[in-house]
Amino acid sequence: MLPRPLRTTLALLAAATLTIAGASACGTADAVESGSAGDELAGTKLVVGSKDFTENIVLGKIAVQLLKAHGADVVDKTNLGGTAPNRKALEAGEIDLYWEYSGTGWIEHLKKTEPIQDSAGQFKATADEDLSKNKIRWIGPTPLNNTYALAIRSEKAEELGVKTLSDVAKLAETKPEAVTLCIETEFSTRDDGLPGLSKAYGLKIPKNQVSLLDTGVVYTETDKGQVCEFGEVFTTDGRIAALGLTVLEDDKKFFPNYNAAVTVRQDTYDKHPALEKVLQPVIAKLDDATMQRLNARVDVEGEEPAKVSADWLNEQGFLGSGGDA
Repeated sequence: MLPRPLRTTLALLAAATLTIAGASACGTADAVESGSAGDELAGTKLVVGSKDFTENIVLGKIAVQLLKAHGADVVDKTNLGGTAPNRKALEAGEIDLYWEYSGTGWIEHLKKTEPIQDSAGQFKATADEDLSKNKIRWIGPTPLNNTYALAIRSEKAEELGVKTLSDVAKLAETKPEAVTLCIETEFSTRDDGLPGLSKAYGLKIPKNQVSLLDTGVVYTETDKGQVCEFGEVFTTDGRIAALGLTVLEDDKKFFPNYNAAVTVRQDTYDKHPALEKVLQPVIAKLDDATMQRLNARVDVEGEEPAKVSADWLNEQGFLGSGGDA
């Protein structure tokens, strides 16, 4: 575990880099040479979106740079907003593709209430139904599973004796003042967020003990333990280890699998079938450990998402001869 002074420094750095991530999201793929890795998408114009948190921005940049390296003319609309704005933009043809998560597709877009515990089964069911109902094709999945979790400072977890989400629910009954929670606004309303979690675990937290904050601030406030003891986190986030947080076990397996994949309208896919060939080798390399490292470079080390994504693509040989970032 990191000593408290170092953890505090990292927390401040993580908060500061939120501005960096937002500012860099409007950047381009200029560092990548067009067609450096192939010409499969030459003459194609594609608009790439992404959600507004670090991992999805990095994934969005990966798509922007990779597609350009294969000859596409790419418009970068990463950091477009949350889940709803990206999905609406995709359906409306305002963007051609963005990275989505299987659990989100199942719960949010397809309005299912019961997740499928098997990761492969969850992805297939989501992809099949979204294609048949909505003409949205899923290219993937990645090995990475960026599921939701609740976390707490490691030393506080020991003090309160909590290891699982069931422990938190019990603590909310026996010592309700100890259960304060920081979450994002989206998590407060999603069926796979706090409403569903509360129902599954019988978790009762007074509204005045739940704080709605931006993603990065959730981590820093959870680390401080002043506004909240518990915080909503993403399991592939590099700040979990950097801040010495403990992720609580989802012992009732409430949260679905959230394997990332590229979502694209079927008509776009039909016009540009090379998308699958270009994307799949990269998708196969994106596991939990890789994504944690990439996320940490942005949120802990303060690097720009576009540089982090280009560096990784170049290291893996996905940018051909013109991939210097």
